[in-house]
Amino acid sequence: MAKQWVELLRDGLTFDLAGLAPGPACHAPVAAHRFDWRGAAEPVAFEAMALTAGPHLQGAEASAPVLRAMIALARDLALFFEDMAGLVWPPSSSLIGRRFFESTATAWLDGGPFPALGLTAFDVTADGALETTGLSLWIGNELRIDQALTHDKVAGTRLGLRLINHLVMLGGLTRDERITAPDGSRLIMLPASGDGPIRVKRE
Repeated sequence: MAKQWVELLRDGLTFDLAGLAPGPACHAPVAAHRFDWRGAAEPVAFEAMALTAGPHLQGAEASAPVLRAMIALARDLALFFEDMAGLVWPPSSSLIGRRFFESTATAWLDGGPFPALGLTAFDVTADGALETTGLSLWIGNELRIDQALTHDKVAGTRLGLRLINHLVMLGGLTRDERITAPDGSRLIMLPASGDGPIRVKRE
């Protein structure tokens, strides 16, 4: 029986692309977050392809080189398929518009900031704090910004994006780190306890 997927190579790593005819259809997962997604249509209304790490990468799917190569390949596919509407990134339950993904991914691959809007997302906790979804895939833990810093959710999100980029560059946090917020206030970032989140609060 012939293979019903396409094997793609990027940076010496192989990935499988499923959902192409004559193989079986793929179904886009539900996404809780939207980034530059125009219109009210849900992902399930579209035909979908699924990009996954190849069998030889089993056990290394979440390593930084594999994730970076996957994002690069997804960006290449967005450039190739001009009628592609967007991308669903399951780790952050995010639906990302094609142009936004293409732009932010390209900037990162060219040495710019990590594309935190989309590859991660923020949720408001019951006590008003902001906590990421999807960051743990990259550094092993989520990030929680104390509610005292998030009364202004836009400012809190901007702070979070800055910290996410910093944490991804570091690969995580192993000790207390003192930082200065955009408004000049002194903050402290505390390492996670076990699988809990990294915490940010006023010093």
